[in-house]
Amino acid sequence: MEYTIQSLMQNDGFTCTCGKRHFGQLSDCIIGEGALHRLPDILKKYNGARPFVLCDRETYAAAGKTVCEILDAAGIGYTLHIIRRTRPAPDEKIVGEAFMFCPPDADAVIAVGGGVINDTGKIVSAQKHIPDIYVSTAPSMDGFASASSSMEREGLKVSLNSKCPDAVIGDAAVLAAAPRHMIVSGIGDMMAKYVSLVEWQIAARLVGEYYCETVAAIVRSSLETVRACAADAISGDREAVCHLAEALVISGLAMNYAGLSRPASGMEHYISHIIDMRALAFGTPCELHGIQAGLGTLLTVRGYEWLRRQTPDREKALAYVNNFNPDAWFDTLRGGLDEGAAAMIAGEQKERKYDPDKHAERLEVILSHWDKITALIDTLPSSVELEQFFREIGHPLSCLEYGLSDEEIRFAFTAAKDIRDKYVLGRLLWDLGLLDEAAGELQIG
Repeated sequence: MEYTIQSLMQNDGFTCTCGKRHFGQLSDCIIGEGALHRLPDILKKYNGARPFVLCDRETYAAAGKTVCEILDAAGIGYTLHIIRRTRPAPDEKIVGEAFMFCPPDADAVIAVGGGVINDTGKIVSAQKHIPDIYVSTAPSMDGFASASSSMEREGLKVSLNSKCPDAVIGDAAVLAAAPRHMIVSGIGDMMAKYVSLVEWQIAARLVGEYYCETVAAIVRSSLETVRACAADAISGDREAVCHLAEALVISGLAMNYAGLSRPASGMEHYISHIIDMRALAFGTPCELHGIQAGLGTLLTVRGYEWLRRQTPDREKALAYVNNFNPDAWFDTLRGGLDEGAAAMIAGEQKERKYDPDKHAERLEVILSHWDKITALIDTLPSSVELEQFFREIGHPLSCLEYGLSDEEIRFAFTAAKDIRDKYVLGRLLWDLGLLDEAAGELQIG
C-alpha cells in the first residue's frame, strides 16, 4: 500500500487495529516547486501577523533571506534572529538564545534550517503557545514533523516533548541546492529504519512493548521510496529530493502515530547519541546526525549478524551477570562521557535492568523466543548490501573516516544500551552475556 503525506495528516485521527487512535498532528505540508511562496497564505491561515524568524548564518543564506523578502513583499512585519555560532549545538544555549530574542508579541515561529533550528523552533512555539512553521533547507533528517525535539541537556542526549510543527514547507529549488553531504545524511537517517523496526518487534516479544504493524508498514513504505530515489536525489534531481523530503516527513508522522520514537530509532541512533555526547564533553569528532545514524545502522547490523552466529548459553549469561559490577561500569561511563553519564546512571537506578532477578526473568523469555528473534534478524539487509548501497551514494562506511578511534567506536557500541529505557541490541547482548565479546569482535572499518 502506498502512503502519502496527505492521507497520513489525519488530525481527527483514526482507530487502528492495534487498539490506539492515531493522530498525524501535522496540519499542512507543502513540498515542491515554488513552495516558499505559499508562506504568506500559511501565516494567514494561522493568524500570524508578527512572526519570529529563526535561522543560522548558513540557513539564512539558503532560504532565510528569501523568506524575509517574501514577508516584506506581503507587508508582513517580523523579527529576524540569526544564530551566529558555526554549527550550533542542540543544547540549552541555543534554546535560551532563541527565547531571549523572540519578542513577547510574536504570534508565530518560522524556523528556517535543519534539525537544530527545527527542534529549537518547536520548543519556543510550544512554550509560547503559538504556531510553528518549519521551512526546510535540506532533507537531512527525519524530525521535520515529529512532536519532540532532540536536544542535549546537561550533557545527555534527550528527546523533549515539544510539538509537531503546524506546517512544513520544503521548496524544491532550496532542497535540491542543499549540500550533497546533507542529502546523504537524510538517506542515512532513513536507512536506520531497518534496525528500528526489527528492534521494535523484538522488544514487543521480549519485554511486552507496544507495537503497531500499521505504523511499521508506513515506515517500510517510506524506506522503499528512499531506496528507489536515492541515486537521483544525490545527483540533485528536484523530484527525487522532494520524494526524500516527503519520506522523512512521513517518518516523523509515524512517530506521532505511535506516540514514541520506536518506529524511527533504535540502537543505531543511540550509538550516534554517544558520539554526540562525547563531542560535547571532550570536543571529539562528530558528523551530521543522519550520517552517524547510517553508520550506527551498519555497526548494529554487523552486531546482529555476529549474534545470529551464536548459540545462547543460559549458564554463560547467568555467570556474566553475576560477575557484572555496575559501579565499575558507571565509572567507565563517567570516564567516557563526563557529566553526561550522570543522567544515564540515574536512569539505571530507576530501570534496574542490571538487577540479577530481572535479568533471569528476561533470559528465560529470550531463550523461549530465540527462533522468533533469529527470524526477525534474518529480515535485516546484510551488512554487505548496506555497504554497497552506501558506496553508491557516497555515504561514509566507518566513523574512522571522520576521526574517531577504534576504541571510541567500541565504547559507543557498549554504552548505547544506557541512553534510554528501551530494549535494543546492546541490552539483548548484555542479557546473553555477550556484549563485551561482540564489541571486541565488531568490524569497525
